[in-house]
Amino acid sequence: MNRMSTVLTVSLGVFLVGCDNVSHEPVKPLTLHGQTMGTTYNVKVFTQGKQVEGSELQQKIDDALIAVNASMSPWVENSEINRFNGLNANEVMEISDDFRVVIAESIRLGRSTKTLDVTMGPLIDLWGFGPDKRPTKRPEQTQLDDMRAHIGVDKLVLNEQGLAKTQNGLELSFSATAKGYGIDKVALLLEQQGFRNYMVEIGGELRVAGTKANNKPWVIAIEQPDAPMGQRQIHKAIEPGNNGIATSGDYRIFYEMDGETFTHLIDPMTGMPVKHELVSVTVLHPSAMTADGLATALTVMGTERAKAYAQQHDLAVYLISKSDDGLVTYASKRFKPYL
Repeated sequence: MNRMSTVLTVSLGVFLVGCDNVSHEPVKPLTLHGQTMGTTYNVKVFTQGKQVEGSELQQKIDDALIAVNASMSPWVENSEINRFNGLNANEVMEISDDFRVVIAESIRLGRSTKTLDVTMGPLIDLWGFGPDKRPTKRPEQTQLDDMRAHIGVDKLVLNEQGLAKTQNGLELSFSATAKGYGIDKVALLLEQQGFRNYMVEIGGELRVAGTKANNKPWVIAIEQPDAPMGQRQIHKAIEPGNNGIATSGDYRIFYEMDGETFTHLIDPMTGMPVKHELVSVTVLHPSAMTADGLATALTVMGTERAKAYAQQHDLAVYLISKSDDGLVTYASKRFKPYL
């Protein structure tokens, strides 16, 4: 499983509730769906009586997502990200506006959280959550120390001329931000077409705006993290307003080796898969890209650090943690109005 699809799979922590119950709604949304970034997308738009050619709108959506994928996917041969990953240290590469937005926000979040690092792909591979098979033995501490010394957003230089790296071999992976950016691009496209009531979903992450028919709010479900394998159960339904919604957790992707469980969430500060009680983080933010990155970063932090970070930065965050008495939840002050 590649790094991109790994994150896409675990992001299926939120889903739309009641959007298909159209028998009670006199106006049905225009519904479009397709494939992108190794997963699927779904778009629902309430057009308020405006005549819309669905095939034309879908083509515009597809074109926007193809452009994002062609820029940021490691599986597109001549993508911007692959060209940057092949550069030597201190070579400056001109980058597109899309690429600049994503790398700038990735660097900002990396510096702020210390737990989101878009350069840590080789560390993910080392623990067996990249395209290679899982390891047959635990990596040596010397391997981890050496790898940590050669990654980090502090080794990226972004300026008006473009982007450079100060470390040979440094590579980028936008698995925690590119999908959210794709959602934001589609949302912007819809707004430019004059639509104000819509839902955009890619791989389980969402952005909603306005309302459904009859001014009914969009309702989103947070998934129950301890549901039986293969089943999806609702933990809590929320009304997210005009926001991106992203959920991350450690309950979907893991393996066992030598009697120990290793999750796909790795702390770049230690080089180790996380081991704590926090199992699910949901973030609401006007930008789906930012919500996407923050959900991953906060999950790596663990419950108490995530609470403190959410409070310090006034974030809308909902946490689900394990305890001896079952699941324990926490909603930040900014999140509570959406419950």
